[in-house]
Amino acid sequence: MLLGVKSMSADLCKIRAQVAVYKGAKVRYRATKGRRKVEERQGIILETYPNLFTMYVESQQSTVSFSYVELLTKEVELEILPSHEKLI
Repeated sequence: MLLGVKSMSADLCKIRAQVAVYKGAKVRYRATKGRRKVEERQGIILETYPNLFTMYVESQQSTVSFSYVELLTKEVELEILPSHEKLI
């Protein structure tokens, strides 16, 4: 067994639990979309699933999904809006 695999799995469990706590909360997300492309939007965390979570994006009136791995690798960052508490 690889040494880093166990800790990465534990980190994903922590991230999954943290996102589940804020289900229904208004958040701002920042997603890296490739070369010099960054998307920043506000939305509401709708649902959490074993491998991903969904958000309703108000400005686009659409739903987007992100995996917990994207939060772990910092491709996506979340910030809870009312108190501006940084989630991940």
